[in-house]
Order: sequence, then C-alpha cells, then structure tokens
Amino acid sequence: MIHFKIFNSCAQLPIEWNVLVDHDIFIQTDYFQALEQASPKNISMNYVGVYNNNHLVGIATIQRVELYLKDIFRNETDTFLVANFKNFVSKLLKGNLLVVGNLTHTGQHGLYFNLNKISQNEFLNQIYLAIIQLKSEIKKHHKKNIRMIMIKDFFTEDSIHQDSNLFNEHQIHKVSAQPNMVLEIKKQWLHYDDYVSDLNKKYRDRYKTARKKAKHIQKRELLLEDIKNQSQELHILYKNVSDNASINTFILPENHFYSFKKLLNDHFKVFGYYLDNKLIGFYSLILNNTHLETYFLGYNSEYQYKNQLYLNMLYDMVSFGIENNHTSIVYARTAMAIKSSVGAKPKNMIIYMKHTNWIMNTLLKYIFKLMNPKQNWKERHPFK
Repeated sequence: MIHFKIFNSCAQLPIEWNVLVDHDIFIQTDYFQALEQASPKNISMNYVGVYNNNHLVGIATIQRVELYLKDIFRNETDTFLVANFKNFVSKLLKGNLLVVGNLTHTGQHGLYFNLNKISQNEFLNQIYLAIIQLKSEIKKHHKKNIRMIMIKDFFTEDSIHQDSNLFNEHQIHKVSAQPNMVLEIKKQWLHYDDYVSDLNKKYRDRYKTARKKAKHIQKRELLLEDIKNQSQELHILYKNVSDNASINTFILPENHFYSFKKLLNDHFKVFGYYLDNKLIGFYSLILNNTHLETYFLGYNSEYQYKNQLYLNMLYDMVSFGIENNHTSIVYARTAMAIKSSVGAKPKNMIIYMKHTNWIMNTLLKYIFKLMNPKQNWKERHPFK
C-alpha cells in the first residue's frame, strides 16, 4: 500500500531518510537542521515521506512561505505606471504559498524517489495529496489560506515533464525560469593553472587585470569561531547585495552562516576578503558530493568595482572546485553574463505553479514573466 506522512520538523524524520538521499546534502537532515535553526522568518519547513508497504521510497520538502508586500519587488527606478502595476500584482501575490523544493537555493532539491520501488506518477500523486492535506492543516491551525503552489526547479531534461497529465488535470502551469549557470570542470584541468591556460587571450588578460586589482586584498577561510565573531559584519555585507536585488522573497537571519558552519562542518565553507584587516567581502560554498554549489555572498560596494571583488570571487570559486576535485560548479541564477565570462553555461530551468484563484491562475504565466523578467545578455565564450 502506497501512502504518505507529513513531518513538521527534521527531528521527526525517520532514520532511513538519510540512507535514501545520501546523494544530495540539500535534502539530508544536517542541512534541514541548519536551515531550521537559521531560516528566514517567513519560511517554515515541512517534509513528506512516501511509503510503499511501510518502506520509505520517496521524499519531498515543502516550505511554507509568507510573502510580504515590501519584499516582492524592490526596483526603485520603475516608472510610475510600472510601479503601480507591480504594486497591484504584489497585493494579489502576497500571502502564504507552498514551495515544493527550496526557495533559498537554486536547483531541484525538493523531490526524490526510488524508481525501483515506486513509479514517478504514483510518487507525484502522493506529493500532490500531501500538498492538499498541508493546505488544510495550515488553514486549521494557522488560519491562513495558501494562495499559490510552486514546484521548483527542474532542468528541461528532467523526467518530471513526462507526467504532463497530472499537471494538466490540476491546472498547474509549466513556466520557464531564469537559467542555472553551471561550469563543468574539464578533466584536463588538474590544477587551477590549467584552467587559466585554457582561457583565450581576451579573458586571460581580463583575469590578470582582476587579480592585479585585488593584489592588496587578503583572502582566508573563516572557521567556526571567526564566523561567530563576525556574524554581524557578514550579515551587513550579505544584506548590501541582497537589498539591491529587484525581487527578493526572504532575508537570511544574522546567525545563518554560523548555523550552517556548525552543522555542516567541512561541507560548508566561508571565505573572507580583507583590506587593512577590514572585512570587505565574503562568499560561501556548499560541498554537495562532486558538485560545488555556490551559496550566498556579500561585499562592501565602496570596494567592489576598484578591486573587482565579485569577479575575483568567481575565479576563486573555480580554483576551489578544481583543486578539490569537483566535477562542476553550480553558480545559480543572476549575473549571468559575468558568470559566463568565467566559463559557466546557462542550463534552462522549469517551475510548475498554480494559484488558488482561478483568474490569477489563468494569468499566472504572464505575471511570472513580470516577477521573473527575461534578461537580455550575451553569453561569453572565454576558452580557446
């Protein structure tokens, strides 16, 4: 018999959970514990276990997200008409939504099942039933209506797209999202110097210029106590970048990086950039088996351009990935042109969405284009 169970805390998860998902750190209990301890205040975690004859055969993470009006659109340079239209859309979208996956990170880190023990269609039907039950529980216990359901983020070749009947039956829209920027590390790059040698003249000169501009900056890995002692500075730098995003649906709490380092240990890395002993920037990484996942970063805008902080961070991520034998570096969304200049390639992504208001659901594809605007950018080709 196939059935599901909903868990509201990672402490409730069965012992066999990690055995099933040992391939992906983002759906393991250590990661969940870190996120629960330092989650954005508007995100709460729920987990679904799918069972076949009482054996755990599939899992899902479902985040309840409370969208606040002020957080949806942040572009202060909009014209009067555009600003008013965005304000209208914001009022319609604000409220509670359920995200199957992880809103705080790009990629498909929300669903997994053992295809030998359950079919994809059976699994997805159980997840949809769990969503319906969770909606009912939230209404009963929190007096909140779920306004929208989102199932994210899938590459175009993912097998989930084969189950179009299920999505069509429940009027769940398939929409294109901004691509995930991924750098596949070539086998011949045994060391970072091999990567630099593989750049064509234009981008090797650009690399040399960036390194020269940052020659006075000291870079070092931050250990647990360093992160604890500099949590406030790290948060200020993170907020400096986050607040400049045109759309942002959450804000990390100040203890986020400390919590992640404490619970993920060597699977979580933070590197600080110092000028005259002052922390002016940082970036963080999550080591996900052979994949190196870039995480949140921050910098002081005063030092960004003249030291090319962001570009140097991207190069340093490449260096870490190569020297530590990763097969790919997942750079995620945003700043696609500069990420392509270090060799990352865009991989198209799909999100499934449904609004509970039928009028809004009909218009959802068009509204999502406004929330997730297509960026006009030219892909770079930095290699020989």
